[in-house]
Amino acid sequence: MGSGRRKPCLFCKDKVEQVDYKDIATLSKFVSERGKIRSRRLTGACRRHQNQVAVAVKRARELALLPYVNDSGKDDRETTGRGRRDDRGR
Repeated sequence: MGSGRRKPCLFCKDKVEQVDYKDIATLSKFVSERGKIRSRRLTGACRRHQNQVAVAVKRARELALLPYVNDSGKDDRETTGRGRRDDRGR
């Protein structure tokens, strides 16, 4: 289990009023390797800034600043070693 203490919001700490969709370096911290937007629990962002991050990521994707999915051409399931249930020792 965790320590019970939440991470401080990165944007509140830096006194950022509005999250910018053009700041790809910051937005990429809030997107997983597969291209999904990370949750508040993982990022430590407050509710207000997490909503702004989600909108900014969607805008950046629409303008092709961020990818919708990961860059690798193959499926991630092959690299994780977790196959389907039917593939187990049959």
